[in-house]
Amino acid sequence: MCYTALMTIGSMLRRRWLPEKSFPSYAYLPGRQPHPVRDPAGHSYNSEAMPLAAEASLDSDIFLWGLDLFNHGYYWEAHEAWEGLWQVADRGAPLRTLFKGLILFSAAGVKIREGKQAAAMRHAGRAAALLRRLNTADHTFERALGMSPAALAEYAEAAARIPAALQATALGQPQPVFDFLLGPSSGERPISSQKNKQSSVEVAGNRPAPLGQCH
Repeated sequence: MCYTALMTIGSMLRRRWLPEKSFPSYAYLPGRQPHPVRDPAGHSYNSEAMPLAAEASLDSDIFLWGLDLFNHGYYWEAHEAWEGLWQVADRGAPLRTLFKGLILFSAAGVKIREGKQAAAMRHAGRAAALLRRLNTADHTFERALGMSPAALAEYAEAAARIPAALQATALGQPQPVFDFLLGPSSGERPISSQKNKQSSVEVAGNRPAPLGQCH
């Protein structure tokens, strides 16, 4: 089934992969709005966590939710979504490397929005290095992202090196800073993403440093 929900931001139509799920009330930038989960005024404070697949998967709802968040300029939130998948992915597996690369790319998006080019370039460089390590012979990652990891690495470095000319926006308004979209190359939401809800678990445990602490 093809999902056709689209949103116009600038001159680009940005589709939704989980159109039934509402975006957060604001796109968090560290120090400018209430922390989403630690502050009682945060947009996700005490909210029920989105269930994660028992195994990290590129056709899970949480991966698609991360795509929606990233494509529409909610970079801190995309970072958090993909971090959950990174935690349950097998150590040393290419899939874990991919999620870490996406997490760092999201962090670069936050830093670009904050006007911190040096930090953005550092995160983007680390993301690109990880993405280039991936073997894409079976094209699995390319199908899930809509481009090869190597191509995404090029985008990461270029975007951080020459940041987008950002217009002033209202506090908390999402603002995409990348001129490309991520998503399954088939143009369709994976059927198996609907089945993951039946075998989901809440992920807890040790977490990497929060994005606001990455400098």
